[in-house]
Amino acid sequence: MAMDTGEQEQKWVFTLEEKIAEALKRLDRGHEDQRPRLVDTTMQYAPISGGVKRYLRSKSDWLERHRPGIRHALLVPGKRTRVRGDRTVTVAAPKVPFGAGYRWPMSRKSWSTWLQALNPAVIEAGDPYGPGVAAIEAGQTMGVPVIGFCHSDPAYLASLHWGQWAARPIEKRWGEIFSQFDRVVAPSRFIACRLREAGVDRIVERPLGVDVEAFNPAHGDREAVRQALEVRPDERLLVFAGRAAREKNVDTLIAAVEKLGAPYRLLLIGAADGLPIEGGQVISLPFQQDTRSVARLLASCDAFVHANDKEPFGLCALEAMASGLPVVCTGFGGVSETVDETVGIKSPSLKTSDYAAAIEALFEQDIEAMSQAARRRAVTRYGWSTVFEELCMVYAEVSGVRAFVEAGEARLESAH
Repeated sequence: MAMDTGEQEQKWVFTLEEKIAEALKRLDRGHEDQRPRLVDTTMQYAPISGGVKRYLRSKSDWLERHRPGIRHALLVPGKRTRVRGDRTVTVAAPKVPFGAGYRWPMSRKSWSTWLQALNPAVIEAGDPYGPGVAAIEAGQTMGVPVIGFCHSDPAYLASLHWGQWAARPIEKRWGEIFSQFDRVVAPSRFIACRLREAGVDRIVERPLGVDVEAFNPAHGDREAVRQALEVRPDERLLVFAGRAAREKNVDTLIAAVEKLGAPYRLLLIGAADGLPIEGGQVISLPFQQDTRSVARLLASCDAFVHANDKEPFGLCALEAMASGLPVVCTGFGGVSETVDETVGIKSPSLKTSDYAAAIEALFEQDIEAMSQAARRRAVTRYGWSTVFEELCMVYAEVSGVRAFVEAGEARLESAH
């Protein structure tokens, strides 16, 4: 006999409760761990996703080391529902068609149920989509603060892919959702301005950061890398690492290097899928899962090039700076806020001639001095410890949980 709707709902709830109970048993060590928990949730988490994933992983590791009075959990979509390690819960969700491995949570209700079951003291949502709306609902139900971290500008992406007609309704919806968060974190003045244009307030500007130990000039192996890539010692090796996405304007980088000719070469790491590459000036490598591999490649190049003039922040550029590379970028977007004349050159536009001229202008400068200044800026302003200390102040402010800012006391309490 076919199961009626009520029986189906009962079975679904029972299965969900079983999965949640098993997850909590692992996360909370058999319900013995009662420390306050920060829960991060987003759909911008995939095998080849970039800055958002690195930010979340780095934050989780930093909290484990420096805020032992706080628990952390990450709720993201995955191939199946399970607990990975002791901090990440994946909930089964289908892939987004042509979405580079990203997945779309189907049930906002079940996502909200998961969030509530994790018993958060603070929820941070990394997108305004299903997980972000579910986070708002869970926070309102539980009476806990919810922070929205604005990692992207969906209105701009909509206009880029579908036309300007699509931007206005998406910007309106974007603004409506972000206006419901207790705080909204903008990683740059550029994104803060875009949020205000969409009618959002309660904005705090907090940049992303970089692992200055993992990305370090000392990790370079210039001779071996260049030999493997068939780059001569006298050639100038430019590099860009990132997703193969239209907004990255990788075609501008390719055109500029082709215009310049010798001695310039361009290394693309994970960014050339589907782009026509002819001749030998452009070298394409696949996406690198291993951070050490990326760090070794970056530190073995001469300069980093970046052409997204609407970049919310540009973590890849910061990783290059930490690796001792000066940067060529445009004068717009988040990357331009971390780059000045001491660490790089800004192109006035995305015209091939302008961008090529900016690259040439860089190599007319004292490259060694710029490299040292780039490394110094990454270490002093954007090390993860500095970034997360400031972010924890925001968590403490909205929640009243002092353990977010009292690492010494939290450590002492946990020892007893």
